[in-house]
Amino acid sequence: MQHTGAAPRTDTRKRVQQVALELFAEQGYEKTSLREIAERLGVTKAALYYHFRSKEDIVHSFTDDHNARLDALIDWAKNQPPGTGTRREILSRYVSTVLAGADVFRFIEQNRAAVQSLEGGKERFKLFRSRLDALVELLTGPDAPLRDHVRTTAALFATSAAIHVAGANADQDELHAIALEIAIDLVG
Repeated sequence: MQHTGAAPRTDTRKRVQQVALELFAEQGYEKTSLREIAERLGVTKAALYYHFRSKEDIVHSFTDDHNARLDALIDWAKNQPPGTGTRREILSRYVSTVLAGADVFRFIEQNRAAVQSLEGGKERFKLFRSRLDALVELLTGPDAPLRDHVRTTAALFATSAAIHVAGANADQDELHAIALEIAIDLVG
């Protein structure tokens, strides 16, 4: 079979997301149109519609992808034996997940007003919250004292915040190592 050089469909979806993020960063969410995204991709607006019907759909895809990565982490963690090694690996995978979504979270922060006005924003936060709660319980155990739950929640938030603030120009491997170290210290 001859390779045509055409990108698979999933690659096209990722390309749309990347180009949209670039344009949102350059011009802001409100000032970016689907036409501009299609033009930068070198496709027709109709071709873009095959993957996303609106800018809102693109933004929702960012959170959907992040939640899918968290779900995969949670599913994996549920099948692991409790213990220090598992906690460390959960934290390492969480840091990797946050690093993978760092550009998206910078976009959300920079376009907070526009993103908060999108339909379903509050519901999406509730879905994130339930995943956060699941991670905390997997890291601490269901009967852990409040102190452990608070420390673990702080570890997850602190790691995320540190990656978003320091991550734009940092070496990703070094940032992963530092964020993991801090998370482990906080979780104890």
